Amino acid sequence: MTAWFKRKEKGIQTATEEKKDTPKGLWYKSPTGKIVESEDLAKNFYVSPEDDYHVRIGSKEYFEILFDDNTFKELDEKLTSKDPLKFVDTKAYSDRLKAAKAKTKLNDAVRTAIGKSMGKELVIACMDFSFIGGSMGSVVGEKIARAIDMAKKKKAPFLMISKSGGARMMEAALSLMQLAKTSAKLAQLAEAKIPYISLCTDPTTGGTTASYAMLGDINISEPGALIGFAGPRVVKDTTGKELPEGFQTSEFVQEHGFLDFITHRRDLKKKVNLYIDLIQNLPVRKEKELV
Repeated sequence: MTAWFKRKEKGIQTATEEKKDTPKGLWYKSPTGKIVESEDLAKNFYVSPEDDYHVRIGSKEYFEILFDDNTFKELDEKLTSKDPLKFVDTKAYSDRLKAAKAKTKLNDAVRTAIGKSMGKELVIACMDFSFIGGSMGSVVGEKIARAIDMAKKKKAPFLMISKSGGARMMEAALSLMQLAKTSAKLAQLAEAKIPYISLCTDPTTGGTTASYAMLGDINISEPGALIGFAGPRVVKDTTGKELPEGFQTSEFVQEHGFLDFITHRRDLKKKVNLYIDLIQNLPVRKEKELV
């Protein structure tokens, strides 16, 4: 195999026929070393076609995948976190919030919306790991609670897409309260007999896993996602034991009974809607209606 460049005495020279303009962001390299054009990656639901690696994506991309024609109404869009504890570690929490908003163009670590998926109304709450590690603070809990209320009001199924490092330490007990708050709201949803689908993506950890992420009527995941309470390094250091191969991957978690199934991202929309039809005892739609 010859290298794509040729080294000569005076520097490195690329053969003319091999020269390509490669603006920043044009290519994506997966952890296994496979390279794919960003445009092709987007067309393939942000999954590397050669190795099937599911790239981490956020609410923008999931809404594109799940809502018909990417049409939806965002809920509580302007709800933002405060700094009630005046928390400071290496940086003031207020400054972290400002930096996260500027970097991500998001107001917090979750976006909620209602729209149609395969012609039927669906409420989605989707976490964004890019906003302070997808940490769960007061606003995350409140937006999820309000989204569940909307699902109850509209009698529409609720889909929670988790992607989080856990509770937001800068809000201390206020953050931990969101575990109970969201769990209570989901209990109300169950009483109303409205379907709740929990999708665990990479990573789903900490308080998120200890609450709404594992409370679905059906718990599903994407291939290779990290799912657990404490991270593998913490578990290893605490127990002092070597961890099994594939520990805390979605495949390992499914094998041990915590997930119902794992779905490829290209099939996510169809699988979610098939489950909703099944649980609501609706006629099975034909294949052409599910594309």
